[in-house]
Amino acid sequence: MTWLKDVFHVNKPIIAMCHFKAFPGDPGYDPQKGMEGIIESARVDLRALEDGGVDAIMFSNEASLPYLTKVEPITTACMARAIAELRSDIRVPFGVNVLWDPSASIDLAVATGALFVREIFSGVYASDYGLWNTNCGEIIRHQHRVHGQHVKLLFNIV
Repeated sequence: MTWLKDVFHVNKPIIAMCHFKAFPGDPGYDPQKGMEGIIESARVDLRALEDGGVDAIMFSNEASLPYLTKVEPITTACMARAIAELRSDIRVPFGVNVLWDPSASIDLAVATGALFVREIFSGVYASDYGLWNTNCGEIIRHQHRVHGQHVKLLFNIV
């Protein structure tokens, strides 16, 4: 048995994305709808994805544009609140991705009970926001410092 079967209960899981709307601190944040609007929008998406039969859900701050390689604490805090409020609706294994901050992704997984994260942990990239140099050793050490060894790491590979 592989870890995929252990975590997702199938050999080839379909992992669906539940994208949060822009959070406080993001340029696209809608203060009129507030956090309640973000959570309710995600709840509708979560139910549709689960009813559609996916094997897992990954929550992401897709609307936090432009992305940062080290997010502001408000983003991770808001994501933790949103996931906590959605927790009773989550029926499948879930993971998180705090774009594009691997330490914040692991922190959020530990805080919310997420079983996996997806992130860019290795490589050097010339991206739309400049040169991006990752440090996998630093991230793995961080994972161990915050007692997140159980969190599976899904690497983006180019």
